[in-house]
Amino acid sequence: MKKILVLGGTGAMGRYAVPELLRLGFSVDVVALDEPAITHEHLTASIANAMDDAWLTEKITKTHFDVILDFMSYTLPQFRVRAPLFLENTDQYMFLSSCRVYANEEVPVRESSPRLIDVSKNKEYLQYVEKEYSLFKAAEEDLLTKSGKKNWTIILPATTFSTGRAQLVTLEAGTFVYRALQGKPVVIPIQAKDKPATMSWAGDVGVMIARLAGKKEALGEKFIASTAEYHTWGELAEIYRDLIGLKYEWVDQEEYLQIMSKDRNAISPFVRWQLEYARLFDRITDNSKILAITGMKQEELMPFYDAMKMELAKLSLDNLRVDKIRARVNERMDEYFAKKQEEAK
Repeated sequence: MKKILVLGGTGAMGRYAVPELLRLGFSVDVVALDEPAITHEHLTASIANAMDDAWLTEKITKTHFDVILDFMSYTLPQFRVRAPLFLENTDQYMFLSSCRVYANEEVPVRESSPRLIDVSKNKEYLQYVEKEYSLFKAAEEDLLTKSGKKNWTIILPATTFSTGRAQLVTLEAGTFVYRALQGKPVVIPIQAKDKPATMSWAGDVGVMIARLAGKKEALGEKFIASTAEYHTWGELAEIYRDLIGLKYEWVDQEEYLQIMSKDRNAISPFVRWQLEYARLFDRITDNSKILAITGMKQEELMPFYDAMKMELAKLSLDNLRVDKIRARVNERMDEYFAKKQEEAK
C-alpha cells in the first residue's frame, strides 16, 4: 500500500481528493488544522500547521511517503526553501499551480500555452513576481522544472468552486452570495460580460488530482485540471440569478475597481491585475491531457449548473466566510446603491 501525505487535505479540493485516494488504495495522511469530514481505516489525520517548517521537515524525513500532494499556497521565498525538501524526500511531489499563470494568447488554454511571466511586456507588473499570484505561481513552477529532477507533477486548476467557495468575476461567495441571501444587489464590470470563463467543480477536480497520484507517466509533466464546459460571465450571472435570486448591475470596470480597492482614490494594482489579467481573459481550457491519463470523460463530469446548485444549497448567512476585505467591499456596494437611490429621488 502506497503512502501519500496530503497537505491542506480538508480544503476546497482536498476534501474531494482524499476519498478518491482512499478508494484507489492509498494509505492517506492528511495534515490540516481541522479534522477530515470522513473516517477510514487507512486515513490518518495530523492536526498541525503545515506551514511549520520544523514540524514538516521531521514529518517527511522520518517517514517515507511515496507521494506528497500539496494543496498549500506559498510565497516565492517560502517555496525556494520547501521545493528541495519535497523533491528530495518523496517519489512524486504534486504541486498546485493555477491556470492564472497563462497569458491571453491561445484559446483554448493548454499546458504548453504562453505564460504571463514569459510574455508580458508590463514592466511594472513583472516587478511584483514575489507578490502577484499569477507570477509567483509561475516562478514556483520554474523552481521545479529547472531543479534537475523529474519527480514532480504540476497541476493547474482553472477557477474552481467548492463548499463555501464560489466566484463571479472577482467576487467571492462572501460578497455576492452573502448579498443575494440578504436581497441586496452587487455590481459587476461590464467589460467581463461576454468573456468566457471555465468554472470547475472541486468534486471533479479533486478526483482528477487523486488519479494522478502514483502514476509514473505523470512525473515531470503539467496537467490542466478542469472541465471543458465554459460560460460567459454574463451567463454565469444569470445562473446565479436563477439559483439564489442574485440581483446585479453592470458598471464600468473603473467604478468596479474603486469599490473593490481599499482606497477609492488609489486602485490597488493587484485588484486590477486579477480582473484584467485573469477574469477579462478568454478562459476556455483544454482538459484532454488530464482526461487521457486519468481515464475520465468530459460527459462524466458534473454540469456547472447542477454542481453549483448543490454547493450553494449548503450555504447560509451564518456559514458564509465574510472577512474584513469582503466586509469592506459589501459596505462599498451599500454606499454605491444608496447614492444611486438618493440621486434618483
